[in-house]
Amino acid sequence: MMKEGFLEVPEPEEPIPDLSLSSSQGILQWISSVDHKQLGIMYLWLSVLFLVIGGIEILLVRLQLAAPNNHFIAPEMYNQLFTMHGTTMIFFVLTPAIFGFATYLLPLMIGANDLAFPRLNAFSLWATFFGGGLLYFSFIAGGAPDAGWFNYAPLNQYNYSSSLGIDYYCSGLLFAGIGTVTASVNFIVTILKYRVSSMSLKQMPLFVWMILINSFLVLAAFPSLNAALIMLLLDRQLHAHFFSATSGGSAILWQHLFWLFGHPEVYILILPIFGIFSEVFPVYSRKPIFGYAFVIGSGIAIALLAFGVWVHHMFATGLGNTVNSFFAASSLLIGVPTGVKIFNWLATMHGGAVRFRVSMLFAIAFLVEFTIGGLSGVSFAVVPIDWQLTDTYYVVAHLHYVFIGGSLFGLFSGLFYWFPKMSGRMLDERLSRWFFWLMVVGFNLTFLVQHALGAMGMPRRVYTYPDLPGWGILNLISTIGGFLMAVSVALLIYILVKAIRSGEKASSDPWDANTLEWMTSSPPALQNFDRVVPVKSTRPYRDYKRPDDADWNRPNKYGNIDGK
Repeated sequence: MMKEGFLEVPEPEEPIPDLSLSSSQGILQWISSVDHKQLGIMYLWLSVLFLVIGGIEILLVRLQLAAPNNHFIAPEMYNQLFTMHGTTMIFFVLTPAIFGFATYLLPLMIGANDLAFPRLNAFSLWATFFGGGLLYFSFIAGGAPDAGWFNYAPLNQYNYSSSLGIDYYCSGLLFAGIGTVTASVNFIVTILKYRVSSMSLKQMPLFVWMILINSFLVLAAFPSLNAALIMLLLDRQLHAHFFSATSGGSAILWQHLFWLFGHPEVYILILPIFGIFSEVFPVYSRKPIFGYAFVIGSGIAIALLAFGVWVHHMFATGLGNTVNSFFAASSLLIGVPTGVKIFNWLATMHGGAVRFRVSMLFAIAFLVEFTIGGLSGVSFAVVPIDWQLTDTYYVVAHLHYVFIGGSLFGLFSGLFYWFPKMSGRMLDERLSRWFFWLMVVGFNLTFLVQHALGAMGMPRRVYTYPDLPGWGILNLISTIGGFLMAVSVALLIYILVKAIRSGEKASSDPWDANTLEWMTSSPPALQNFDRVVPVKSTRPYRDYKRPDDADWNRPNKYGNIDGK
């Protein structure tokens, strides 16, 4: 019997938690949930919420930059907006979305009924949520952080930023970072200990492999950021002087600690995306992945090399030619395993019966956009070019081709692939294609011209700029592209809500897919599996559907490049 005054935590009655946040037990059932599917869904909706907030912030920034000598918003607010936009997009949009997919899908893909530590799973989500809330509380606590998403010293010191915004930046990212680390521990234990007994490491889906590699990368990278944030809080609250050069500290130390985390963070945000594409390309090409082992090996190589490249963000700080040469070479080297994956996916498509659904369209668009981002990244590994282009809009263009053309397009591809499984509904294909083209055109309008702006010498983070030849028109084009992307995101939200409320019902396996999650109903039952088919290859569900053509029943199960 419940004691008077206590709230009763409802037990789940709905057999199937879908993407809708409505529940017959009310919001308390969602808040108290430890089910991996519901927590995964909350991660994804949290990401959508912050995508809208971060998007509005950057639209205001783009309006400010749409014309020379503009004064649409105040300089102080401008600094806060571009800082909050970058911080939000990296820590509260891309990261929660990736962890949302992993939280939802990992148990389903390995034949388990939940993650290893369900309560820790809930803690990870709410730590991320409160981290984001704390960061945004700064707006009503005297002013948001205003030193850029990487928060360089000495700009993060009281002399330059006397409001509490930087303190909220440190506290918010610490909360979110703790959530990210605990979630990664949960993923590692789940993958290594809770796979269905017949699934060996060599038979795991590639998305699971990339999450496993990524989780170790998180455990290695995040301590550096967390240490830097604590040291900065000590500087600001207790006058510790770690980063104050005028009293014995070192501003460069902040850059080392931040980028020791920051560059691996780029791969933390892209390795799971590589896993998504490694599921999408084979299914829509109706072929097995080409070079399964190479995809895993190159993922491991990227994770290791990620810790040998951080100084290429600091070539202009004067660390010396020997240091610069070493990190230039390692930065060039990391392009090799990344290129291996690109060729794996191209070879997977070659000779396949390709279906151009929206998920596959985003995967193909990724190949183009991410290659552009990769090539502009290689140019930063060449020290003289880096010296010329560092802190210009060329960097902004490169960054967004990697994060949007890479990570965000990958998330869209995964969303359109797994949405029927998560919701039990199909998305409107015609409207989804409109969304795809609006996003791709808007994205390239926004950022392609920024390569030219950077080469012409326009610095990043400037509040306004003089009416120099070409600068005004290129910035106007970039702003128009930004609004086109905003329209596409609004259309996406409409498509999602429309599908959840009245979309065509989805079968359990609408794409004729390969992996275990497609064995369950759409959306899955509260208990994922009653029983699981024996796993004898990397495509166990396909083997089950086609026993006469099972991978394990063929001498050369992966075939040649033509898939024959």
